[in-house]
Amino acid sequence: MSRSLYDKIGGFGTVSRIVLNFYGKVLDSATLARYFAAVDMERLIDHQNLFICSLLGGPSSFSDNEIKTVHRHAGITDDAFDQAVLLFEQALKEEALDPGDVASAVGLFESKRSLVVCG
Repeated sequence: MSRSLYDKIGGFGTVSRIVLNFYGKVLDSATLARYFAAVDMERLIDHQNLFICSLLGGPSSFSDNEIKTVHRHAGITDDAFDQAVLLFEQALKEEALDPGDVASAVGLFESKRSLVVCG
């Protein structure tokens, strides 16, 4: 039986560090920070920890419908999503993950584009 990417990279502790690093980058981004101006970041980061765990095969789960509903009115563009993908990849690399695992995680993140991009 093969291990999930979640288990392979070290589980919740690693995911939590990646998510914190990622959102630090997001909030420093001129392109992305505006999407989070009125967001409770502590709540969002808790939620994102669970989402990224789910995305990587961990113990949480989110349906595509839930993801689409949450992002429906955010007006996220393809350019903004591209920036988020880049920053997510940087956060993964800064955690010194195996390049193949980084590529897999980025691919999983990218696979949710159609659910997130609405504008």
